[in-house]
Amino acid sequence: MAQAPATSIPHGPSLLRGLWSRQLEHYPDSGRRTMYLGIVVVASIILYYELYIQGAVATQIISHYGMTFRYFVFISIVGNAIGAFASLAAGLADRWGRANLVAYGLLVTGALIAFGLPNASTKVVYLILFAFVSFVEGVVLVATPALIRDFSPQLGRAAAMGFWTLGPVIGSLVVTEVSSHTLASHPDWQFQFRLCGVIGLAVFLIAVVGLRELSPRLRDQLMVSLHDRVLIEARAAGLDLEHALKGHWRQMLRFDIVGPAFAISVFLMFYYIAVGFFVVYFATTFGYSEARANSLANWYWITNAIALVTAGVASDYIKVRKPFMIVGGLVSAVGVSLFAMRATQPQTGYYTFAWLLVIAAAGGGLAYCGWMASFTETVEKHNPAATATGLAVWGWTIRMIVTASLIALTFVVSAANVLVDNGPTLQGILSTYPTQVATLQLIDAKTLAALNANASDVAAQDKAASELSKVALPVVQQLAVIQAQHPSEVQTLQAVDRGTQTLLLQNASNGAAIAKALSEIEAKFGIASGPATTRLLAAAKLGTPTLKLLYDYGDQVNAAAARLLAVQKVPKSDLAYLQAHGTAVQQAQKSSPRQWQHWWWICFGGQLAFLPFVFLLTGRWSPRKGRADAAAHEAQVQRELAALAAEHATT
Repeated sequence: MAQAPATSIPHGPSLLRGLWSRQLEHYPDSGRRTMYLGIVVVASIILYYELYIQGAVATQIISHYGMTFRYFVFISIVGNAIGAFASLAAGLADRWGRANLVAYGLLVTGALIAFGLPNASTKVVYLILFAFVSFVEGVVLVATPALIRDFSPQLGRAAAMGFWTLGPVIGSLVVTEVSSHTLASHPDWQFQFRLCGVIGLAVFLIAVVGLRELSPRLRDQLMVSLHDRVLIEARAAGLDLEHALKGHWRQMLRFDIVGPAFAISVFLMFYYIAVGFFVVYFATTFGYSEARANSLANWYWITNAIALVTAGVASDYIKVRKPFMIVGGLVSAVGVSLFAMRATQPQTGYYTFAWLLVIAAAGGGLAYCGWMASFTETVEKHNPAATATGLAVWGWTIRMIVTASLIALTFVVSAANVLVDNGPTLQGILSTYPTQVATLQLIDAKTLAALNANASDVAAQDKAASELSKVALPVVQQLAVIQAQHPSEVQTLQAVDRGTQTLLLQNASNGAAIAKALSEIEAKFGIASGPATTRLLAAAKLGTPTLKLLYDYGDQVNAAAARLLAVQKVPKSDLAYLQAHGTAVQQAQKSSPRQWQHWWWICFGGQLAFLPFVFLLTGRWSPRKGRADAAAHEAQVQRELAALAAEHATT
């Protein structure tokens, strides 16, 4: 085997050299290794914070740019599709390295989030800029776990991957935590982006100064424990890098790599929809504010973060991965199923949702941490030098599954399109004119259309009064004629209370009732007893049938007429909007919970589909056999080191 040339170190000032040349020719000690791993984890957190920040203020962004909900989802679809192919391109990190991709990726995304997206002039510009952010995220999705793998031997891999997975989880938590505490004082969505971008640029400075990576000769070998360090460095001088990478794509396109990559992608559908659309879901289905929805999501992210780290440490300690994946997958599936059941129960309380999310998040953390460790170990089984390539296959798969999921979401939850697009405007009209809107909801659409066309249409007015008062149309029309022909007499009768009218209808000669009626007429019109008597006698001449008709239905019809008059205060543009979209929004409000429930059941199916693919991954089920494998490897390392020492002594 031909020996590869040594890696050249560029000449020039040490500062400039350090800003680009980041390869370590010797495996770092524990302190520096921990620092590098910490920088990678922080970089991952910030990059996902930047990617997910739009979900926290989704409703504001939609309103600001006049987007439809479908267009907003389309932004995420485009971003994920571009991120998928960026992940494939990041497979070249096996040749180019990883650290610069991460460090300068932070520079690009920080600048875009701080200065680009909040100043986007149109929704098209916003989409293009978000696509650039997604491209960088797709690259980092591969580069960061590759760095974690490089700096973490297999016996510490699960804990390291648990911390790496904090990137998307803590990134989501930072989004909801920051937004839930700052939206009240800074309600503009641009503030959330600028704050996020500034933090991203600060982390870029840390990464560009402090982050390093192993040279290809070191990282392209299998490292089971830290005890392998001396042996790996001894082997590095004779490693042929070109030979190690030959056919690396073909080696990674295997069923035990592609299959599990697909499985974890469908398992995470619930997580990815939660990241992007929890605010929309709880706002449109349960009436939560942005801050309250983000606060609820915190329960999910915090629990998930704790579960990831705990599972990683425990998995490394007992030296198995698969039991964590199976138990975690089942627990998560139970949480998602219970969450789905509550989608059609509007009385479900905040803390009920919180505990259901805790169950799903705990199970998801157990499963995902074990999966990441086991998947990278499966990749190493085929070729340790092709780690980034294997992760690129996974990155492409997960992004394409998310893209397909988002497309499907717009069809499965079609009611969300209507509620997000038209709901806020209708809610604004309702809050300004609540009584008038309630009145309009009782009027037939054809009648309402006739009134909108001509507010003076007498026939439409009578029909509307009939619908509002529940009085037959002929009676309403008859009362309208009486009121038009005898306005003074009707006004006199309206001055007399119903109790007095009842007594007079029973006995027109009731002296006490007559005296009380005269008193009420005098008070109403401010007149003496003589004119009051004249008015009462004139009203009595209408005859008993007419008086009975006014008594039975007059108040109802008059109240309906007053409500119709109040409706005229609503601007015609608002009335037209209510007529155009009111029915559709009402129907969407009825169908939305059931549609979301269908979607959560699809996510539940993805969780179950994950379980069979666990059996394809490398690793033991039994802790006893796991410990035996570790002991056997340690003995093999000692034998190789002894042989190298003997060879060195002979030389």
